[in-house]
Amino acid sequence: MLIKKVTWLELFYDLLFVAAVSKATHVLLHVEHGSIDWHNLVKFILIFIPIWWAWVGQTVYNNRFGQDSKTHRIFMILQLFFVLIMTASLNIDFDAYYASFFVGYIGLRGLTVVQYVLSAPNETAHKQETARFFGTYFWVGLVLSSFSLFFDSWVRYLILYTGIAVDILVPLIGRKKLVITPIHTEHLLERFAQFTLILLGESVISILSVLQADHFAVSSIVFAALTFVLVIAIWWQYFEIIEKRVDKSKQTAGQTIIYGHLFIYLSLSMLAASIQLLFLGQVAYTFVLCFTFASVFIYFLSVLLVFHQYRLSHLKPRLRVILFLTGILCALFILNIFVVAPHLIVAEIMLFFLLFAKMTV
Repeated sequence: MLIKKVTWLELFYDLLFVAAVSKATHVLLHVEHGSIDWHNLVKFILIFIPIWWAWVGQTVYNNRFGQDSKTHRIFMILQLFFVLIMTASLNIDFDAYYASFFVGYIGLRGLTVVQYVLSAPNETAHKQETARFFGTYFWVGLVLSSFSLFFDSWVRYLILYTGIAVDILVPLIGRKKLVITPIHTEHLLERFAQFTLILLGESVISILSVLQADHFAVSSIVFAALTFVLVIAIWWQYFEIIEKRVDKSKQTAGQTIIYGHLFIYLSLSMLAASIQLLFLGQVAYTFVLCFTFASVFIYFLSVLLVFHQYRLSHLKPRLRVILFLTGILCALFILNIFVVAPHLIVAEIMLFFLLFAKMTV
């Protein structure tokens, strides 16, 4: 398979999604009565999924059909404008900004679908069939979501996200067509790794917030140092796998990478929010403890599952290693039920990720 390079425009495209991810994560910092209201948890997920899917849609198109031509660049630049509209519309008061959010999201996805339609005549054999499939069936979800404009209240969101769900399911339904038109594995892994860096950046921003909130007191410096090592451990574990432990020549539909990373990204956003919530102490201890360990556990399982298919066979972690790490995580959670110490929680999670990295890479 030909080597496919990441373009500078793709990297610039990611840059605009940084603000979108940041605003989505900020929803988790709205604390009411000692916890994050379940409405805000739902809003976080409902905001995050369209961001992820809009980015995925264009990334996968670029992976299979992108040529870095003038036409392709024009489409990407037009999409950047819709990214700005969508990002500006992300707010805890979702109702007030619904119309502009809808325009941004539908504009993004619509342009990607048009790219598939225009690419089909220029391709041959299986690639042409794949482009036609996406260019035909992605419209179903977009049209369905468009009917949400005619309704108010919860019905509007039900219709919008039903359309998004259909959109997300299209590649899964057409998997047989995609297997015969495999993705460029190395390019796709690199693109998802670059978006992972964006999510790790959110944790770095949380570290800065901790330092600024306590005016560089000893307590905040220690907390920030522990959190910084935690972020480095996550970086080490994830990127060591990407760089040295996976078979980048493997030809697949790429769906494990695509859909599995949704949970990696959600967990990293949750972890970034947990850093601030733990330090500020505005959330009930039991809640923030469960929230923090849930984010770690989701990340732990997601990374193992996403890369299992692509790991070189002799480098796959053994079952006893996975069970040992799971046991360690459960033991730490139980310990912290009885020992109330936010700094200790961060230190324990930091050590867990260092151990996770050491034993799996």
